[in-house]
Amino acid sequence: MESRRLEKRLNERFVKAMATYHLIEDDDHILVGLSGGKDSLLLLELLAKRAKIEHPRFKVEALHVRMENIHYETDTSYLQQFCDNLGVRLHVRTTSFETIRRKQKQPCFLCSWNRRKLLFNLAQELGCNKIALGHHQDDLIHTALMNLTFQGRFGTMPARLKMRKMPLAIIRPLCMIEEQDIKAYAELQGYQKQQKLCPYETGSHRTDIKRLYDAIEQMNPEARYSIWRALESDNRLIEE
Repeated sequence: MESRRLEKRLNERFVKAMATYHLIEDDDHILVGLSGGKDSLLLLELLAKRAKIEHPRFKVEALHVRMENIHYETDTSYLQQFCDNLGVRLHVRTTSFETIRRKQKQPCFLCSWNRRKLLFNLAQELGCNKIALGHHQDDLIHTALMNLTFQGRFGTMPARLKMRKMPLAIIRPLCMIEEQDIKAYAELQGYQKQQKLCPYETGSHRTDIKRLYDAIEQMNPEARYSIWRALESDNRLIEE
């Protein structure tokens, strides 16, 4: 019974995000960034199942990027099976980056930049008009707090972002879904965990902000909704 309620809640918030922020339209061709973590697995599952419904009509493909010089590893055979079960075509690409020439850039920035570059290039090669990323509501709230703390501005990763220099839009269909629900669903569905996690993921400002946000929620359990309403009222969730 609890699993059914959880699945219903996830689907309702996914559909609500689609409608609220106009994320998907007829004839969209969407490339999903499939890291292999719980968030991207859920994103692909929800999109693939939704694509089988008549309205809206859209196509989904997935890209998994392997980074040669960062030990962040997922079993690609599992990802292939996961995609096959959903009827989604999986693309696997390998890349790397040089740290010697660009010492001023942090590994997280370089890794992310190179992954995004592959995403953008493949999306245009395949004729996709949208890229879907697995950021959930907690990610967007943490980003808002990071920007406020370190950059002196209030903003976050938008649910929909139209690129200015290429015919692509970035969408985040999990933007209304809480991370704790994704964790619970991943356990119920038996999502296979990544074999090796990124060695840098626990030593970043984002980790510190997550701890801060957890403390804020303990002080005020309604903080999530207050921050989200502020982002919505300032029109921070859509960028044309």
